[in-house]
Amino acid sequence: MPKYIGAIDQGTTSTRFIIFDEKGKHITSQHHEFEQIYPRPGWVEHDPYDLLDSVIRCADGAIRKFGLMGYNMSDLKAVGICNQRETTLVWDRKTGEPLYNAIVWSDTRTDSLVKELLKKQQDLNVQELCGLPIHNYFSAVKLKWLIERVPKVRQAVEKRRAMFGTVDTWLIWNLTGGIQGGKYITDVTNASRTMFMNLKTCQWDPRLLDFFEIPDHMLPVIVSSSENYGTVQWGPLEGIPLMGCLGDQQAALVGQKCFEIGQAKNTYGTGAFLLMNVGNEPIVSKHGLLSTVAYQFGPNGQVSYALEGSISVAGAAIKWLRDNIGIIQSPDDIDTLAAKVKSTGGVFFVTAFSGLFAPYWRGDARGTLVGLTQYTNKYHLARATLEAVCFSTRAILEAMNIDRSVALKTLKADGGMSNSDQCMQIQADVLGIPVCRSALRDTSALGAAFAAGLAAGIWNTIDDIKLSLSEKEDVFYPQWDDEGRKRKCHQWQQAVQR
Repeated sequence: MPKYIGAIDQGTTSTRFIIFDEKGKHITSQHHEFEQIYPRPGWVEHDPYDLLDSVIRCADGAIRKFGLMGYNMSDLKAVGICNQRETTLVWDRKTGEPLYNAIVWSDTRTDSLVKELLKKQQDLNVQELCGLPIHNYFSAVKLKWLIERVPKVRQAVEKRRAMFGTVDTWLIWNLTGGIQGGKYITDVTNASRTMFMNLKTCQWDPRLLDFFEIPDHMLPVIVSSSENYGTVQWGPLEGIPLMGCLGDQQAALVGQKCFEIGQAKNTYGTGAFLLMNVGNEPIVSKHGLLSTVAYQFGPNGQVSYALEGSISVAGAAIKWLRDNIGIIQSPDDIDTLAAKVKSTGGVFFVTAFSGLFAPYWRGDARGTLVGLTQYTNKYHLARATLEAVCFSTRAILEAMNIDRSVALKTLKADGGMSNSDQCMQIQADVLGIPVCRSALRDTSALGAAFAAGLAAGIWNTIDDIKLSLSEKEDVFYPQWDDEGRKRKCHQWQQAVQR
C-alpha cells in the first residue's frame, strides 16, 4: 500500500498544506494568505485564530484535491509541521482564548526593553547559555513585554492560567484537543529560538528564566523534532497523528538534506536565513551569528546543531517595491527590471526596515538608499534590492567561515525569492562560489514531512531520506572577477556603516 505524509507549512504571510509520497514527491497542495496587522510603526501582529484557520482551510483544500485524484484518506499516515519561528503567543489555559495577538518575529516594539536587558546583563552570559544575543527578534523579550504591558496577560500569569507558545505550540495544542486535553509541547528547534532553552541540555534553563523574570509554569514541554505528539481531534485532519515538527528554517535544512557537517542552505523568503550544519556540538559564534538546534530525530536521537545568520528583509523588500513604491506589479517583475541594467549605477540599498540582524545586530538601524543621482531609475533600484540581500548573505557567510575556520564551497538555495535567476546569479557573483537552487520549492514542508515520516516508519534512517527523490538543481557560477567583487563588497560595507 502506498504511504503519504502531510505537511503544514505555517509561514509569516501565508500557510500551505502539502502532501508528499514516500519518495518525497509533491502530490498536491493548498495555499492560503492571511492578514498582516500593523498597529503602529515597527509593530507586526497576527490574529492567532487566523493562523489556525489558515491551517484548517489549507488542509481541507489539499485533502479534497487528494481525494479527487483517486487517493484514499487512509493512505495519509502522518502530518508534520514547520512554522515561522520566534512569533509569540499567550492564551488562557481554561478557555483557550488568546490574550493578545501573536507578536511576529520581525516586530521591533521591544527596542527599549532590549536596552534595559543589555544593561542588566552582567555576570550572566546569556548568549553562552542559549546561543542567542539579547534582541527583539527572539521570543523572550516579546513575552516579557506582554507580561509587563498587557494587563490581561499579567493577570493570567498571576493566576497560573497563562500559556506561552510559539506557533508550533499553538497549533499542536489546538489540533490535539485544546482545552480538552491538547498536548502542550514545543519541539527542540522552536524552543532554541526563545532564549529560555539551554543549548547544551535542550531544557528550559532556570538562570535564563530568572533573568527574563518568566515563571516556568507557563512554558510547554520540550520534545524532539520527530515523534508521535498525538492525534488530531477535529477538522479535516481528524484521526491523523502529528509526528514531526521543526522551525521553518531548520525544516528547510532537513528538506535540502544538509545532514553532513559543513553543508549549508539559504532560504530566501520574507527574510533570508542561512543555516550551516555544525554537527553534534554547538558552536557559540564570536562573530555575530546565532547558535541553534538544527534537528533531533526521536526522543533518544542525537541533537544536531547549526550556525545561523538571519536577514530580516529579503522578499519583503520586493513586496515594498510593489506595495509602497509601485515600480513593480508582481514579485516576478523584479527579474525583468533588474536584467535591464548591468549594474546598480552606484546605488546601494540597505534594507534595514526592521533593523539589521546578523552579523550586525543593530535593532535601531533603518533602511538606507545610498548613491542616488539623476541617472538612477527603477531598473537600478530593482537590481540594488536584489544585491542588498546578496551582500547581506555574504556578510553572514564570512562570519561563518571565520567561526568554523573552513570556507564554504557551495551554497544551497531555496525559497520564493530564489525563483529569480538574476538574484541567484548576483548571489554567486557576490560570494564567489557556486549557488545551487533546489528544483523543489517546498523544501521547508518536505523537511517537516521527512521528520514525520521518520517517526511513522516511512523512512527508517537519514540514509533512507538521502535516497529519496532528488530533483535536478540549477547551478549558478560566479562571473565577477575578484577585484570587482572586493570593490563592490567594500562599497556595500560603507553603505551599512552609514
